[in-house]
Amino acid sequence: MAYKGTPIIIDNLLYKPKNSLINQSLHAREIEEPLNGDGFGIGWYVPEVNNEPITFVSVNPAWSNRNLRNLAPKVKTECMVAHVRAASVGEVSESNCHPFQYKDILMAHNGGIENFGLVKRKLREPLSDELYNWIKGQTDSEHIFAYFLNYLFKNYKTINTDAVADSFEHTFSFVNKLMADAGITEPAYLNMVATNGRFIVATRWTSDPKEEPLTMYHSEGNRYVVEDGVTRLEAPADNDQAVLVVSEKLTDGPEWTLIPKNNLVMVEQSLNVRVRPIKT
Repeated sequence: MAYKGTPIIIDNLLYKPKNSLINQSLHAREIEEPLNGDGFGIGWYVPEVNNEPITFVSVNPAWSNRNLRNLAPKVKTECMVAHVRAASVGEVSESNCHPFQYKDILMAHNGGIENFGLVKRKLREPLSDELYNWIKGQTDSEHIFAYFLNYLFKNYKTINTDAVADSFEHTFSFVNKLMADAGITEPAYLNMVATNGRFIVATRWTSDPKEEPLTMYHSEGNRYVVEDGVTRLEAPADNDQAVLVVSEKLTDGPEWTLIPKNNLVMVEQSLNVRVRPIKT
């Protein structure tokens, strides 16, 4: 889940909605594995203090973490990323918990690459020493992000939504090539999100055009209000506005739009939302 908009108490996103991310850690609705109990992480921005985000990760299940329960009603932010993990590649450890942070950038992933070990070395080879040494865990997610960051900073002096989107496209093309070279026929699922606190770019993609990617939705409106587990959009108060990008709809309301297959969504600093195809 990623949020950008009018500052909000994170409890309103993590716990209060009917199908909140905390509920999804126990009973995810739209994925084969409903249990996401192998850790969690949240990252949020307080730009008046520091441009780099605050991160909190734990190997404990999100539904039973006392510290998160205590923290959520007391933190207010204009941009955040949260993730609950069902471990596939990599052990259950804090270094493998999303979101991953590189300087002012947060990144999270839903999905994976089958037989990742067959492409891991080739994915690491182009990395700068800095990004090679930045990798602390074993996940395919962190390695893909390292390659993505390496390409982004090598090729773009100005980091904006288009540069990030183009870098995701290049990264996915490279992953496609590595999988083909390694003889991996199982599809990769790369629903990924990156933010620097000013904008968000998220992808809904699978390597197999015959398959359907994992779900991803966005919702944009004026102001989010949650009462009795129901989220609604209200008319703006003091120019309130917000955008949410989520793996699963937080409520059953009509405000959610499914991002098309193999497309990405860009949320600008102005909160303007653009959706475009991913070309690989």
